[in-house]
Amino acid sequence: MKKVLIIKTGYSEILEGRNNSRKLSLGDVLRTTPILHLYKEENITWVTDIDAFPLLKGNPLIYKLLPYDFTTALQLEAEEFDTLINLEKIPGICALSDKIRARRNRYGFTFNSQTGEAEAYDKAYEVLAVSSDKKTKRENKRTSQELLFEMLGYKWNKEEYSLSYKPRTQILYDVALNTNVGQKWPTKSWPNENWDKLEKFLINDGIRVTRQDKQDSKVLKDLYLYMDWINSSKVIVTNDSLGLHLGIAMKKRVLGLFGPTPSSEVYFYGRGNSILPEGKFDCISCFSSECTNDIYCMSQIHSEKVYAEIKKQLTKND
Repeated sequence: MKKVLIIKTGYSEILEGRNNSRKLSLGDVLRTTPILHLYKEENITWVTDIDAFPLLKGNPLIYKLLPYDFTTALQLEAEEFDTLINLEKIPGICALSDKIRARRNRYGFTFNSQTGEAEAYDKAYEVLAVSSDKKTKRENKRTSQELLFEMLGYKWNKEEYSLSYKPRTQILYDVALNTNVGQKWPTKSWPNENWDKLEKFLINDGIRVTRQDKQDSKVLKDLYLYMDWINSSKVIVTNDSLGLHLGIAMKKRVLGLFGPTPSSEVYFYGRGNSILPEGKFDCISCFSSECTNDIYCMSQIHSEKVYAEIKKQLTKND
């Protein structure tokens, strides 16, 4: 059986510009999992941040799950693989990846010893262009799955996310309002007053609703409990965040609210859609963590429109 090494820690997003922030993007780890289907007959080792383990632990497509640390680095340098896939653009991780022996294929990103930066292997040039150039990224109409599969020399045939965690909850609510965003992208956040207005619409209509920022702090800190919470609803309304990708992975009805980041990169598998700000915003998508405009684009996603979309999703059968 051939051996495949996948390095995806979540420290740099595949379709975001190069950075060394080390702010973990769990959503980017999860949305990488469709590639597991390409190597289901092979022995896969996946290296990631320890905090991402709940997303990958117990996955039957992964033979070995390793934390990204010093001990793992030493082990990998002594091991040999048939295929190596490095999906991180962190220079140090690229340098480590280059030291690991791969008998046949290398994909993703490598270390340029002259510039000290990450650069793309041949098939990853387009992904690097999309992630590093705002104009190219704004014009991109292909999903992250399409770009990832092309990087590996395959065509994406609608392969789904691969999440093996079995939630311990039953369906208790009609709608979950996934309100929070990570520290990395505060501009993704839909304003609280919009969430409040939407929540009132739903309650007044007799729709069972649960809201992320009103949950016990344990739910927000424990990824397993958070996945249980996501599973407890039929429809997930969410910012562009981990909750979006979890909802898709759990095959929920998902409505994604987008402004500073592009909705075109996300595929809902026919179980939802994106909602964009109303009106003309030349800045969309800005890919910025700070908004300098007089009008914040996310505030122009009106609660009435989201409410109408929720009603449509609740009438659909899976």
